[in-house]
This record gives sequence, structure tokens and C-alpha cells, in this order.
Amino acid sequence: MKQLVIAAAMTCLVCACGQKTNESENPFLAEFQTPYGTPDFSRIKVEHYEPAFLAGIDQQNEEIRTIVENADEPTFENTIVALDKSGEVLDRVSGVFFALTEADTNDQLMELETKFASMLSEHSDNIYLNQDLYKRVAAVHDKEAEGKIQLTTEQHYLLDKYYKGFVRAGAALDSAKQARLREINKELATLTIEFGNHVLADNNAYLLVVDDKKDLEGLPETVVEGASQEAKAHGKEGKWVFTLQESSRLPLLQYAKNRELRKDIYQAYINLGNHGDANDNKELLKRILTLRLEKARLMGYSNYAEYQLAENMAKTPENALDLLYKLWGYAIGKAKSEAAQLQAIMDREGKGEKLEAWDWWYYAEKLRKEKYDLNEDEIKPYFSQEDVHNGLCYVVNKLYGVTLTPTDSISVYNPDVKTYIVNDGDGSLLGIFYSDYMPRSNKRSGAWMSNFREASADVRPLIYNVASFTKPAGDLPSLLTLDEARTMFHEFGHALHGFLTNCQYKGVSGTAVAQDFVELPSQIMEHWAMAPEVLKVYAKHYKTREALPDDLIKKIENQSHFNQGFMTTELLAAAILDMELHCLTSTDSLDVMGFEKQLMDKIGLIPQIAPRYRATYFNHIMGGYDAGYYSYLWAERLDTDAFEAFKEHGLFDQETAASFRKNILEKGGSDDPMKMYVAFRGAEPSLEPLLESRGLK
Repeated sequence: MKQLVIAAAMTCLVCACGQKTNESENPFLAEFQTPYGTPDFSRIKVEHYEPAFLAGIDQQNEEIRTIVENADEPTFENTIVALDKSGEVLDRVSGVFFALTEADTNDQLMELETKFASMLSEHSDNIYLNQDLYKRVAAVHDKEAEGKIQLTTEQHYLLDKYYKGFVRAGAALDSAKQARLREINKELATLTIEFGNHVLADNNAYLLVVDDKKDLEGLPETVVEGASQEAKAHGKEGKWVFTLQESSRLPLLQYAKNRELRKDIYQAYINLGNHGDANDNKELLKRILTLRLEKARLMGYSNYAEYQLAENMAKTPENALDLLYKLWGYAIGKAKSEAAQLQAIMDREGKGEKLEAWDWWYYAEKLRKEKYDLNEDEIKPYFSQEDVHNGLCYVVNKLYGVTLTPTDSISVYNPDVKTYIVNDGDGSLLGIFYSDYMPRSNKRSGAWMSNFREASADVRPLIYNVASFTKPAGDLPSLLTLDEARTMFHEFGHALHGFLTNCQYKGVSGTAVAQDFVELPSQIMEHWAMAPEVLKVYAKHYKTREALPDDLIKKIENQSHFNQGFMTTELLAAAILDMELHCLTSTDSLDVMGFEKQLMDKIGLIPQIAPRYRATYFNHIMGGYDAGYYSYLWAERLDTDAFEAFKEHGLFDQETAASFRKNILEKGGSDDPMKMYVAFRGAEPSLEPLLESRGLK
């Protein structure tokens, strides 16, 4: 179903534009003529996108027409499978276009993205509000419900997903409500893109330029060199430049003795999209929330969160909030205790200063050094990007027999991108993997996984991971923080979910699962990243090739719960903010930032901590995690409990790994997520492992 959702709506524009394109010149109009069917970026030009989208819409419209006009009675094959297979050209161009608008965009692509948004929204509505198509899907659904046809479990869940997809898209509404729903969807498609573009523009508009090296006291030389390289890239030779990219911002907050520099960059970050200028997102967000609420009410729900969670594991916002507030009780107490420890260090310095939000990372690093005799900069030389990748390859090979073989023969969209052929233990092809880990000003912040092609039947996926890790600086390679190392493992966990899928249909393949289940395969991989047994294999000094010493491994273990009050609290604050915004039943008098402050005061968030994402730059809730940011913690209850099985039987126990692969990774969305989990673990998950993992008890 993903191709129908991503392809969100263009039909009437096909008639309006009627552009013709030469198939021999447009690479999207036929399968890519490459060994693995990978996109040939050397042939793709900006002018190819619009004709390809239009041709793709045309093709899918014809496929839908064929389904609807079929004189035979509706069957699973002639209706559900035909629907699942439709939209091949649209899938192909969407996969490439949206990958680049996120990871390697430019003014032309951003302009096209805005233009295509309403077009794609309309196309999606034309499919899901097509009454004749809906009747055929409903007929197959009714036949199964009445026991007239027998389907496999995967077929049942594919049918169920499409049927509910039509209902949730408004197919059962009257014509007036459907017309209004179309207008809402079209406007939302444009506004959410505008929101993200504002954040990117505001992010790129900020440069912290340091003229005197004395102001960089406390910063490791690697960070200073990186800031010097950044200055050269911005035409400010002889100076030092810091940006709001996490790989630039956090080292400054963590090490800079100059408090004013820390304050400057911190306040710039937490006020993204909140300057009352052309990039301000407050009124934009209010409009988005208003439209989402109206949409939910059209669908019969009292608020948008109810609508969103109906098909998730949590089922209701009350269940999600119950988990969040239960964890909040543990986390905020620990955060307050941590704040007191940091203030004690400041008091010993005798400056009479009170702990502020921009001081947290700096004094937390001092506390880490004091309490655990560990400075993260001391261990970064053992975590080169290449070595962390080697550790990842080691883990997936030991667990599942999967191998990644680098290749230079596959076309890429940016020189930073690396490619790998992924094979199973028996040598069979699992797919192609792209890694894009270098920060760029034209790349959205954060880290994610997606694909150029979904898996189905005999088709193998083309999957990519994107992040913005620490840049190489001078003679130094890219040296990762512990958090960045975990992120690499995390995102490849999503990739594994895609590569190891054993589903026959795109609609339930790979990561096409409930939103609060999808993070299980990714988050569980993080546990191997810092396991001593694994660190001994991959953590090597980039220069001497000396293995990470046992005493440093022990220090990493000892500080595993360090600063968890802060990290859990900022994550929870963002998740609660997202959920409560989408639980609103009226937005008439909504003041976005006023609501945020009132809510944070109500739950008792201390002023030294801000939500991980504040409302005006909360890109997750524009990119699919609307009323869904709780999913990370919901899934963490699953992943910490699931990892207990490996702790009980062995980190690389083959029977446990085979069970996780069979019951979780291979299944995609082809069964009930809790049923799949219980098949692996033998019981529903406990909250205790999560509390223990974060040191909250």
C-alpha cells in the first residue's frame, strides 16, 4: 500500500498538464537498466521528475480502471493483489525524488516538492475515495468475514490493511464530507512540506562565527579543526564556524568553556521556526493542527490522536499517555537529581552561577569525567565511521549470516554515498544497501531509513540509511560519538527489517507495520553496539589500530546510565507535547508556544531541560510521527524485553536469533504485532527491562 500513500494525488493534473515525454530519454518510465535495477543517477535530471510523475499517475489510473471494470466478481487476486501491484512507475520516481528532497535537496527540488504535494494528495484521494474500487475491496473483505474464501495469514492482513485504508481515508463518507476531506488532504500536503522547509532554511541561516581561538578553550582539537574546515566551506578563512547541525552544535555545548557561545548556539536551536519572520512556524502549525482535527472529526473521532492510534498497538491515546506519564514519574526525579549534581560542580567553581539549559552538556561532561573518569573525546578515536560500520557488519553476520560487500559499480546521488551488495548466509541476494552519513546543508537533520524499491515476492529491496555524523577534519577520519555509533546500528536495524522480509506483497513487506512496532527491530540493534563482546571486535584506534582497552570498555559500561534522567525526560517531554497537541478538541484560541509552556509547567519539566523537539521545529510530526512520537518509548518496552532473551541465552545464540528473524524480521506486517512478539518471547513485554536499561529504578 505504500506506493498509494506516497503517491498521494495527481490525477486531475494529468489532464491539466498533459505533458508528453520520450520514454527513451526519461529513465523513470521503464525499469532501470542496471544489474540490480538500481536508480541510474547519472541519467536522472530535474526535468525528468514531472513527466515521470504524470506518466506514473496515468499508468496507475489505468490499472485502477482495469480493476474496477473487471466483469468478474471481486477476488483477492483480481482486486487486492492487482491493487498492491499497481503504480510501478510512480513507485520508481517517488522513491528517488523523495530520497533526494530529504537528503540532497536544492531550490529546484523544493519547488517541485511543493508543487507535487497537492497533486499527489489528489491522486491518493482519487484512489481511496473511488466508490467502485471500494465496493470491490469491501466485497472481498465481506467474503472472508463470512467464511466464503480462505486466505493465508499474510493475505488476510493485506486485505485488512487495504480495507481499513479505504475506510480510514473516507470511502464510507457521504459526498460532501469526501469533498471537504479532499480539500483538507491537499492543504495538509503542502503545509507539512512548508513547515520542514522553514526549519531547514532557519537552520541554514544560522552561523556562529568565532574570531578568536581563545574563545574555543576547552574544545578538543578535533572539534576546533572541524570548525576551521566549516569556516573555509563558508568563505570565512581564518575563523571558526559552528552550525546547528548536531555534529557541530553538541560538541560546542559539551566542551566550550565560553558560556556565551554555549548560550548563543543553544538558544538559536531551541528557537528554530520561532522568530516571527518568513520561516516562523507557529501559525503554520496551528493551521495544520486545525485541519488534522477537522479531518479526525469527519472520520468520527473526537481528536486526531484517536484517529491516528486506532490501528497502532497502543490503540488509544489514553494507553500511550499512560505509558508516557508512568515513565515521567521515574524520569523527572532522576533528572532533578542530575541537575543538583551539576549545580554542585558549578558551586565549587565559585562563580555564583546557576545551572541553565545551555550549561547542561558542559557540566555533564565534567561530571562524567569526575564520576567515571571518562571523557568521550578520549574514546572517539576508537570509533571511526569505518570501524563502527565493520562492527555492524560483524554483528549482522554473527546473528543472521548476512554479509555486506562494498561496491563502486552502483550509481549514487552524492559522492558521500557508499553502496553494498547484501547477501544472506546461503549466498542469495537480499538487496542493495546505500549509506549516506555525511552532514550537508541541503540534508534534513536526523537519521532515517527508507528505500528506492520495496521487497515483494521475488523482488529484492533497495534500501538506504541517512544520517549526519561527525565530519572528517584535516587528517582525521569521521570519528563518531557513542550516540552516533548507536544510531548507525539503529538505522541498520530498520534496514535489516527490510532486507530479511519474507513477505509476498508490498503492502505488508518489511517496515510496513504498526508505527509503534516499527522501532523494535531498529532499537534492539543498539544493544549490540555497546556490548563489550562486540566493542572488543570493532572499536580500534584509527591511527594505531590498538583495540579499545578493557579499562575504557569498563568505563563505558559503568556510565551506561549516566545522564539518563536528562535524556529520558527530554524525549518524554517531546512525546507528551506531540500527543497532547493532537488530543486537542479545539484549536480556536490555540497559542502554540503558550500551550507548550503551560503543558511543560503542568508536568513539571525543569527549566534546565527543553523537549527534545519544540513545537516549531518538530519535524517528526510532519513526517509520519504525528501523534506518534510516543512510538520510540512504546517500542523500547518491546526491545529491552526482547533483548533479555539474548542476555539469557547468549549474545549471538543462533536459536534465539533464528526465532527473532522468523517471528519478527521476516514477517513485516503480515500478522498481529503482539502475536508476533509473543511467538518470539513467549509472553507480552514487561516494563521492568526498560526501567533497568535507562537506570530509572
